[in-house]
Amino acid sequence: MAEMETGIETKLSELRLKRGLSAIGLAAAIGVSRQTIYAMEAGTFVPNTAVALRLARVLDTTVENLFALTDLGATAALRTEQVILLPDSAIPQAGQAVQLCRVGRKLVASSPSVIPWHFPAADAVVSLKSVRFNKARVQVFQDGDFSNRILVAGCDPGISVLSRHVQASGVELVLAHRNSSQSLGLLKKGCIHIAGTHLKDEASGESNIQEIGRLFPKRSVAAITFAVWEEGIVSAKGNPKNIKGVADFARKDVTIVNREAGSGSRALLDSRLKQAGIERCRVQGYDQLATGHLSAAWEVNVGLVDCCIATQAAARLFGLSFLPLATERYDLVIRKQHLELPRIQNLLDILSRSGLRRELEGLGGYDMSVSGKRVL
Repeated sequence: MAEMETGIETKLSELRLKRGLSAIGLAAAIGVSRQTIYAMEAGTFVPNTAVALRLARVLDTTVENLFALTDLGATAALRTEQVILLPDSAIPQAGQAVQLCRVGRKLVASSPSVIPWHFPAADAVVSLKSVRFNKARVQVFQDGDFSNRILVAGCDPGISVLSRHVQASGVELVLAHRNSSQSLGLLKKGCIHIAGTHLKDEASGESNIQEIGRLFPKRSVAAITFAVWEEGIVSAKGNPKNIKGVADFARKDVTIVNREAGSGSRALLDSRLKQAGIERCRVQGYDQLATGHLSAAWEVNVGLVDCCIATQAAARLFGLSFLPLATERYDLVIRKQHLELPRIQNLLDILSRSGLRRELEGLGGYDMSVSGKRVL
């Protein structure tokens, strides 16, 4: 019996062999990849409810017989390594991300650039004078029907981490940066597969459910939790302006960068300004906009403004100070007709993988304990 890193024992390999099934055959029977079967057997991947039920049905057993809890305690601590910081670059602060590479006998740590100094991934270019309204002709670089892809709209930088993990299973995510309201609007128009959203209802304190119910017919979409995160005030390292709350945004020596209307961060700021009795016109920079958590934090990092509203992960990435204001749930909203697509099921399976969870929790501010849970 293999024991998963999450404290779950599994008899999957034993029962599969007993039934005379190959990993490829079992994978085909339940609609996942062979690599997913091996990952479950090795204990590095915890399946979601749908996959566990399909496994039990094919293997003629019960979910309880396949998987059993062994330890309800905390996740095992991450291992530590002594590294050489790559010279001629800024010394990273505690909590900042680095990439590791073995160079000879040295383990070297390099701080990745938050700004992508490279050409973006592309499949085609728009033909000259071909754009009419919302349609265009493009010149495609290579053959393919792009059916192994999932188009995701949202504002959470953590989706890029999910994208890398999903790609290892042969599925690609195409990421469209949009705020929560824009993402739900694109899903309503049928333009995307998945909308990421973190819109908190002020009255109930519930994330996303009210707004989804307002936009979509009942039972037409599903909402699956990606993560629970902290959002708050991001300020320069050491908080030199001594910003203690949103009330300080009315000070004459404090400037902010805001987010566009329809974003969860803008809604949080407006709510806290209202609670503090502060009119928007008193906030310097209220009408200055950044299109995303990282771009807002970057403006603080380079000294263009004193603070912004963003996630804790964005603050840690730049080594900035962070004052939490709210805990929010970031959900992935999917139309019911797309839910059973093999590539969507593959993505949902990966939400339960310990490697993905460890990476996002290590970046700071992400609680992945409810990742993959269906909330609608």
